Amino acid sequence: MDGDDPYLVVAADKGTASFSDTANAIAINRDYWLGDAFASGGSAGYDHKEMGITARGGWEAVKRHFREMDRDIQTSPVTVAGVGDMSGDVFGNGMLLSREIRLVAAFDHRDIFIDPTPDAASSFAERQRLFELPRSSWKDYDLKLISQGGGVFPRTLKAIPISAEMQELLGISASAATPQEIMSAILAASVDLLWFGGIGTYIRSSHETNADAGDRANDSIRIPATLVRAKVVGEGANLGITQRGRIEYALAGGAINTDAIDNSAGVNSSDLEVNIKIAVAPLLADGSFNQEQRNSFLAEMTPEVAALCLRNNYLQSLALSLAERSGLSELPDHREFMARLEQRGLLDRQVEFLPSEVVITERAAKGHALSRPELAVLLAYAKLSLYADLLESPLPDNPHLGDELFRYFPETLHNRYPECVITHRLRREVIATVLANAIINRGGPAFVTELMAATSTGVGDVAIAYVATRDIYGLGELNALVDALDNKVSGDVQLELYERMRALLQQEVLWFLRNSDLSQPLPDIIARHAGGVATLRDMLPELVSPSITEAISAEVSKAEAHGVPAQTARRIAELPVLSYASDIVLISERGGVSVGEAAHAFFGVFAIFELWSILDQGRAIKLDDRFDRMALDRALANLMRAQRDLTIDVLGSGKGSMADRLARWRKSRAAGIERAATAVGELRQGQLSVSRLSVAAGLLGDLARQS
Repeated sequence: MDGDDPYLVVAADKGTASFSDTANAIAINRDYWLGDAFASGGSAGYDHKEMGITARGGWEAVKRHFREMDRDIQTSPVTVAGVGDMSGDVFGNGMLLSREIRLVAAFDHRDIFIDPTPDAASSFAERQRLFELPRSSWKDYDLKLISQGGGVFPRTLKAIPISAEMQELLGISASAATPQEIMSAILAASVDLLWFGGIGTYIRSSHETNADAGDRANDSIRIPATLVRAKVVGEGANLGITQRGRIEYALAGGAINTDAIDNSAGVNSSDLEVNIKIAVAPLLADGSFNQEQRNSFLAEMTPEVAALCLRNNYLQSLALSLAERSGLSELPDHREFMARLEQRGLLDRQVEFLPSEVVITERAAKGHALSRPELAVLLAYAKLSLYADLLESPLPDNPHLGDELFRYFPETLHNRYPECVITHRLRREVIATVLANAIINRGGPAFVTELMAATSTGVGDVAIAYVATRDIYGLGELNALVDALDNKVSGDVQLELYERMRALLQQEVLWFLRNSDLSQPLPDIIARHAGGVATLRDMLPELVSPSITEAISAEVSKAEAHGVPAQTARRIAELPVLSYASDIVLISERGGVSVGEAAHAFFGVFAIFELWSILDQGRAIKLDDRFDRMALDRALANLMRAQRDLTIDVLGSGKGSMADRLARWRKSRAAGIERAATAVGELRQGQLSVSRLSVAAGLLGDLARQS
């Protein structure tokens, strides 16, 4: 059983809209501290249907699926079949989110709608009219606007005549069919998008029975996932498909998340509503607000609340795309993450329909990793477990994490009443929520557990290292630049840019966990290292070798050729070199020299042993075995430790210009340097492996210890 929660999120719908007000009245009656913030969705809350927030959140996920097929469904036609009608919140709002929608078929509990070749403009206008018409149904649709061969048919008919156009659309060869047969055919129609906005479970896996679906009312309609021909499925409603059905559809190439991902914006807006009410409660208490003014203030922030919710949907679906794209390379991490959750008693694979170790091994042998719906489950568990662990740690009490609170709330709130945010009664919970979401969205489901295993650190340190890396390298701004490339570059190119930033995040969070004193004030850590990054960026032209310059230029040219703006392309191409700023700052502190001097010495040693190519190739090695990956990580860490030690050795070789110091150091250590450089050069011949990398690290480590 779950533990106590401070507030209640009520999913109000037709017939239950008053439940929130009833719950809040009880809370107020009993003088509960939350007042009307106890239950969301009341008369003084955010109206989900008016905001269209659940559908809009699901549409963010749908847009991403198509974006990664290099299709923009806001500007180019998209054929849709679905479950629901225009009076419904999720279906009605959803079918108004693009003027390019060609809704060819839909059904609800009353009628079947068929429009084989709809006109985009007139059908959009008619859907808009029905949406605004109270308690409308498909029977209210203007039949004159339906294309040839279509119509609206009551589900009570014994048989429905099938026109030639309906036969082509639905893949039915008979001249007549029952309503149940037609609805099953709609679910299996060859369309771009299958959109669920109504109640019911309509698709199961081919290995499940109708009884397994647990929805007897729709047994006669339900189809196996193997028959679904839609390219994308959007689950604006809950449980449109069983989880096993989603997995089967995804493994066959279909694009799908889970209902919990697609329709999460509604719950998200409820959370925001409650926490905003908690934030402004002191203003009510001290008389700054009366109830009417409070309610007006909430209404004023509606667009910002919606934007925050949609942003979360955007980031969650992106996180799934990156995890899916990693495929087999991250499968060992996902396996280990599931095993750790099981050991803690937090996960039951059978309950969540996650594959057993045997199934994972069989899939891996066939070149398959976890499906997107399975990754969606892991993403949720990663966030929930991290949130709980962060709450149990002292991290949310860190005074330097106050800014994370402002990431959660609308700007209007924290600009006008910052104290209300800073002193929020659920401050710890909000900070833990913000960080858990951000870390897992950017790092992936297994990000935290793998870093903890590699460094034997706690979740608090991982979170501090994450915030430090994000702010030092300006990853928030850089991610925004890549976000702005939606539908301007191919989906694959955009994901590659995100992946470059994620690789830097992984590398640098690990670096800070191993090499930095994270008990120091976070602003000091960020200021020192951000200064190092800025210095290194300014000095790159004079520091790096021609081969590094050429490698950066080649990356920039390649990205520009795919439509990436030059400035964005350069900033991302420079990240692998700029990542050495962490080591250079550390060297400058230990050697008692400026960052500039440390950088000159660092790249001087780099050039002698031509380590750029070794490290670059080493970080590009993909390994399936988790222990092989740990060995690779250790070899890279040892190589960088030797590089730092040798650089400090150079800095201690006397006074004068850096060129003089390097020359003096090379002369004093000529034999050892020559032997090591020759041996490392030989290791670069042929394909680089973990063993070769380990030998290189050992050779340079030996040279450093001889100092």
